[in-house]
Amino acid sequence: MSAANEVHHETVHFSGRVQGVGFRYTALQLAREFEVAGYVRNLPDGRVCIEAEGDTREVGAFVAAIEERMHGYIRTVERTERRGPPQFGGFTVR
Repeated sequence: MSAANEVHHETVHFSGRVQGVGFRYTALQLAREFEVAGYVRNLPDGRVCIEAEGDTREVGAFVAAIEERMHGYIRTVERTERRGPPQFGGFTVR
C-alpha cells in the first residue's frame, strides 16, 4: 500500500474520573467538528479509550479539544500514533 492511501491513527487512553461524566458523549459531539473517524469506549479498568484516524492535524486538534473540554476529569493521557490504511467510517460510541 502506498503512503498516499495511509492515514494518521491515534490510540488515546484517558484516565482520571472519566467514566460516568459524559466523556463519551462529549467525544462524539466534538468528533463532528473535525474530520476524524473512529470510536470512543469505556474500558473495564476505568479508563476511556479513543481510536481516531484522519489527517495528523485534525486528529491532534480533536484530541486537544477533548482534553480542553474535559480537563477537570482527566488525570493522565497516553497517546500512541501510527500510520496505516483507513479502518473506520464515521465516529461512534462503543
